[in-house]
Amino acid sequence: MLFTDSLFIFGLILLFFVYFLIPQKYRWMLLLAASIAFYAYSGWANLLFIGATAVSTFFVTKHIENMADAAKEAVSAHKSEWSRDEKKAFKEQEKKKRRRWLTLLLVFNFGMLAVIKYGAFTMNNVNSIIGWFGTRGTLPVPNFLLPMGISFYLFQTMGYAIDVYREKYACEKNFAKLALFVSFFPQLIQGPISRYDDLAKGLYAGNGFDAERVQLGVQRILWGYFKKVALADRILPAVTLLISDPDKYQGMYALLGMLYYTLQLYADFTGGIDITIGIGQVLGIPITENFQRPFFSKNITEYWRRWHITLGTWFKDYLFYPVSVAQPMLKLSKWSREKLGKNVGKYLPVYVSTVAVWFVTGLWHGAAWNFIVWGLMNAVIILISERCTGLYGKFHKKYAWSNTHAYDGFQAIRTTLMMGCLRMFDCYRDVPLTFRMFGTMFTKWNVHVFWDGSLMQLKLTAADYGVLIAGTLILFTASMLGRKGSVRKRIWAKSRVLSCCLTVLLLLTVLIFGAYGIGYDSSQFIYNQF
Repeated sequence: MLFTDSLFIFGLILLFFVYFLIPQKYRWMLLLAASIAFYAYSGWANLLFIGATAVSTFFVTKHIENMADAAKEAVSAHKSEWSRDEKKAFKEQEKKKRRRWLTLLLVFNFGMLAVIKYGAFTMNNVNSIIGWFGTRGTLPVPNFLLPMGISFYLFQTMGYAIDVYREKYACEKNFAKLALFVSFFPQLIQGPISRYDDLAKGLYAGNGFDAERVQLGVQRILWGYFKKVALADRILPAVTLLISDPDKYQGMYALLGMLYYTLQLYADFTGGIDITIGIGQVLGIPITENFQRPFFSKNITEYWRRWHITLGTWFKDYLFYPVSVAQPMLKLSKWSREKLGKNVGKYLPVYVSTVAVWFVTGLWHGAAWNFIVWGLMNAVIILISERCTGLYGKFHKKYAWSNTHAYDGFQAIRTTLMMGCLRMFDCYRDVPLTFRMFGTMFTKWNVHVFWDGSLMQLKLTAADYGVLIAGTLILFTASMLGRKGSVRKRIWAKSRVLSCCLTVLLLLTVLIFGAYGIGYDSSQFIYNQF
């Protein structure tokens, strides 16, 4: 079920009414029932996977916490008997036991993801390698249907399990409440990947009706629908056409495809996140922001601090830092300092950890080589940029004009174009083809397509271009105004009547300018495939 389905919209409105009518203590149960129904609609079999994650996480985290409590009691009971070294040895031994249980939980859940999402990719590559040796036989390739949102709810739930192991907070003792955290329906399609201590407070509270919160939440939902149906779905036919025939659409067409896809992806992804956060706001459930004006970034490192924020912080907290301080990495650092010099020993672990994180990030986005190459190229550019930090500092110090707003704008445009070029791997889904299409932008100067009427042959009319240009300007203006805080809150504070008018205006804009009808079947959200 998609956010754009009429059944979902009707069900959401009904949920809002019932949520505020029933007693407060039952409201989280209603959310659990709605989440189960939402997920079951995507296929009853999918409930087995999300159920396995919830059940395994509940019992293992509870066992880990019990082991930690028992260890503390044992240390307290033998406080006067054990020496400092004996206490340290006991704590380390008990920690290893807890780590084994955590490892078992991670292997089970990520193993399930690996088989379902990466089984076919792995076997196809194994068969290719076998073919290199002239062997006729091939291994069977599994064909699993990817459960909706499995990467999102698995990362969110495993993050919770790791935090319980680290004793950041106590585990959830109520299985039904943990199941709600795992399956909260607005986040299942495309995140964000929430942390338990951030989401749980509002999730189980059963907040009462608040006119301001509900009004602002509805506005956020409508803003998300505007991005999705008026911009992302409207430009989708052109993007599909441009990447469907690489032999025909080269040169400036490839550039157009890259720019169109940049707008589509941003409007699609942020639109879905806006709907999710808006639903949470109506219900009184704070959901972590996932974007912070990414196209204002001056470099790729900053871009990734602003784009898909919750995924980036997840990899940083649960992969990058643990890998950086792992024993093998410390040994590598020591060896490289001794054999290759202090500078190499200082940076090599960071480089290895960065490449590892971006390799996994690429795999997270899809089981294909184009995503892996996309991730690794991000890593290479980020590492080169970081090594050039000193040169950048000297450049800005020497040339005063590089510290102006105009140069900041140039950097933002440069970063946007660079990220758009990397996203071409996502468009064409073929590594050699992507490099070839990128090259045509510099070798095939068919710039005439911008004024000879060719743009009207891309399944977009003049009216479509008008809506897309106006919509893009609205997005840019909203981002500029948003630098000083929430525009919606400022309007509410100024005038409630004006805020109500804004809600009506957003609704009419979605209804009038949304891409509907023949040729405009609402597509699934792009990140739903992950």
